[in-house]
Amino acid sequence: MRYLTVLVRPAETGAFHPLGRALSEDPSLTREAIHHVELLDDGTVLLFAEGSGDRDRYEEIMADSPAVLDYLVSGERQWMAVSQFEATELAERILDRQRESDVVVETPIYFTEDGALRITYLGSDPAFQSLFEDVAADAGVAFEVVETGEYDPEQASFTRLLTARQREVLDAAVAVGYYDNPRTATHEDVAERVGIAPTTAGEHLRKIEARVFGALVR
Repeated sequence: MRYLTVLVRPAETGAFHPLGRALSEDPSLTREAIHHVELLDDGTVLLFAEGSGDRDRYEEIMADSPAVLDYLVSGERQWMAVSQFEATELAERILDRQRESDVVVETPIYFTEDGALRITYLGSDPAFQSLFEDVAADAGVAFEVVETGEYDPEQASFTRLLTARQREVLDAAVAVGYYDNPRTATHEDVAERVGIAPTTAGEHLRKIEARVFGALVR
């Protein structure tokens, strides 16, 4: 079996759903990952997602959205949320195509900093080709291949867990000695090498560690 990791973006609207746009554009919230997404028989979407930031603001957006039928949140600054909402035509088309294809989606699906979805599919090259042709024919979706190769379920591919920016920060942290024993670098050193603020470097490193350690014990 092979894997195909892609970045998927809405080509025109900037979001797959108005609800997603509202959450993405709020500076107090970060959409981290999707752990399960399913198109139900009634045309609504069931979503199990991970986020961080202002939980009260998240609940306010969900409560105000006319598309949301129900939701439940657990956690404070880092939280998990289950929601059911009405699908847009684009979201329904994407999820229906995924359901009918011969590929399996490896979860979690990660959000990138620019709003794309980083998705890893499992299957065969012909199945990937068929999926790619279907998506390429859909004017509403932009599809970018990141990497592909043989899938080894016994060996975690940590690079697939991280966004490009997170991999850049991780490379910098290793290079300056942040993970040496004893540690010989600080968030400031990592930030200087990457060209970002120390607080931003620290936030990236915390997210990197959470994803990698989570994969190790999953």
